[in-house]
Amino acid sequence: MNKILLAVLAFCLVSTSFAQSGPPKPPVGKRWVMNPDFSDEFNGTELDTTKWLDHHPTWKGRAPGLFMRSQVSVADGYLQLKGEKMKQDTIVDNRTFNIKGAAVVSKKSVYLGYYECRAKAAETTMSCTFWFSGGGGVGPKGCDTYHQEWDIHESIGREGDFQGKYFASGMHSNAHYWYTSCDKERHDYRAAQVRFEDNEVSSKDFHVYGGWWRDEISASYYYDDQEPKHQRFYDKITDKPMDKPMYMRLVHETYPFPWISLPTDEELADDSKNTLYYDWVRGYELINVDESNDSALESEIGLYNEIVIFDSHQTDLRASKSLKIPLSYKANQDREIILRLVDADDKKVKEIRKKVLAGYGNFELNFKLDEKLAAGTYKLTTHLIPIEADKKEALDINTLIINIIEE
Repeated sequence: MNKILLAVLAFCLVSTSFAQSGPPKPPVGKRWVMNPDFSDEFNGTELDTTKWLDHHPTWKGRAPGLFMRSQVSVADGYLQLKGEKMKQDTIVDNRTFNIKGAAVVSKKSVYLGYYECRAKAAETTMSCTFWFSGGGGVGPKGCDTYHQEWDIHESIGREGDFQGKYFASGMHSNAHYWYTSCDKERHDYRAAQVRFEDNEVSSKDFHVYGGWWRDEISASYYYDDQEPKHQRFYDKITDKPMDKPMYMRLVHETYPFPWISLPTDEELADDSKNTLYYDWVRGYELINVDESNDSALESEIGLYNEIVIFDSHQTDLRASKSLKIPLSYKANQDREIILRLVDADDKKVKEIRKKVLAGYGNFELNFKLDEKLAAGTYKLTTHLIPIEADKKEALDINTLIINIIEE
């Protein structure tokens, strides 16, 4: 690759826009924490083999694209999966391969959680994917079997004269319940596809693709800064179709022709077009809001703009000696929140400190008072601070107006 091409490629990668990332708001009483087994910033010079395989352990690839370890690299802050033309055909299991593809697979499996990646498709018809599969086993009848597949995102990097050209832009999410009946017939039962539209092709820029595996029956999907969309898994065989842990897959593959055309020899030979880039992948698990956790990834990568969040700017509450206030927060380290309640004359009613643990937490604050408040307007101000610090070191300040109503 010549120096001019290197400079242009570096500029394109660095100057791209940054879509919002991070998990969605957790349920009340819960907290998102990063799962290190499914998180990687790819800032090293080689694949982290404690987390990842540089090949697919059970799949050679969809012919004519063969998964090859030589096509996997980590450099310049990215996981790079490169598609190239083979110099000669390769026969594997009586199938002919002539295109080099790549796959990276997690060493561990996981059940439920939120997962996201920031990726830029290659400018070819080879895939940009972020998905999970595995699990399954004996089906509900005892003589049948099933296998799970959860595709958070699939796309390609350019359009063309083929039916699947819509795969070149936006986000496409699927869930498969691979079912083999007692008479050994195999079925691909799918949930209704979720699709996000975009005006530009996936190779034009980096995008953030996210999926929340909520439970055995449903998932939610997130694309850049768009509102989430939701999916119910296929449940005609069993009411809990996605009930087992699965493995994460990052795959650069060829798609079935003629639905999507095969990549051309010219684009596969062009290093400015033939590489799929993953800036990072991140996994999160839900735990109780006050549960301890050893991971320090949030702090290491500076994940959050640390903040305290109220559901609205004001709320009406009944007069009581205990105020129930919904509150959420984002913190890269364990922090404290100073909560100061004042009346309409700005006179202090009470001030408390509450420790919160690193992550994205959501809980109902029980603000206990010495006596019942009189009807009127009050102001609750929060200061998010380092542990044992004071307000001068506040990382975030927020205010909630509270209207106390007599019973």
